[in-house]
Amino acid sequence: MSSPLSGARLWIIGARPRTLPAAVVPVAVGAACAVALVDQDPARDGVVWWRVALAAVVSLALQVGVNYANDYSDGVRGTDDDRVGPLRLVGSGAASPVAVRRAAVAALGVAALAGAVLAIATSLWLLVIGVAAIAAAWGYTGGPRPYGYIGLGEVFVFVFFGLVATAGTTFAAVETIDVRSVVAGCGVGALACALLVVNNLRDIPTDTAAGKNTLAVRLGDDGTRRLYEGLIAAAVIAVVLVARDRPGALIALVAMTAGLRPWRVVRSGATGRDLIAVLGDTGRLQAVYGVLLTVGLVLPT
Repeated sequence: MSSPLSGARLWIIGARPRTLPAAVVPVAVGAACAVALVDQDPARDGVVWWRVALAAVVSLALQVGVNYANDYSDGVRGTDDDRVGPLRLVGSGAASPVAVRRAAVAALGVAALAGAVLAIATSLWLLVIGVAAIAAAWGYTGGPRPYGYIGLGEVFVFVFFGLVATAGTTFAAVETIDVRSVVAGCGVGALACALLVVNNLRDIPTDTAAGKNTLAVRLGDDGTRRLYEGLIAAAVIAVVLVARDRPGALIALVAMTAGLRPWRVVRSGATGRDLIAVLGDTGRLQAVYGVLLTVGLVLPT
């Protein structure tokens, strides 16, 4: 199947802009955790904002790189030949595998370069984390034994777009990691995982036929729906825990009103194309959650 799209618009769609909140939110929340640290300890050096900006570049470039790498690897394996969801460049024939692979390498290269600068400015241990993140980004659906095909994709998302991105941003900003940034990272990671879970819930029939044993395929339809609900609940619990010493964080619970519609649709048993809107709704939930948690964390106690 060919696509009428071309040029920059094609590559923007291929980058999957609806997934980008998963990259921005942990950086914003991590920076807010750094502000809270400085607020509670005035003797501490202030937030280094240019490092926060570099952390945002790393996170965004890694997300785009993952998206292109996933498009390339699934496309050449034939997993995307019969898709229900949004356009995939290789699977639709809109772009060649070589071009998409180059785009993935370029995006991951940007992440590597920005990460290296951060490591030099703070701690060379960040280089180790960066190498692991890039290897995990490619190995999700790429390589001889992609771990996304054996149900471990959610682990990657939770670790790197939750814990690492959030706590890592806090470290980049003030060269310290505290419990608050880790707990907040768990909440952020839970909602990032919820995006992947609902995507894989939609794709259970096609992934099963293609031999792609995602966590959704392994858990089955009912189990995956319960997992989605559990991840939303985990995000709520994280806010409550963070609010123990930063009460303003409770404002993030207002974001859960944005989660009611996707939660109801998932619970209703919707399948196929009916779940596409849930992806957008979950992305909006994550964005609102991130904005409100960021605001709540920087509010003075």
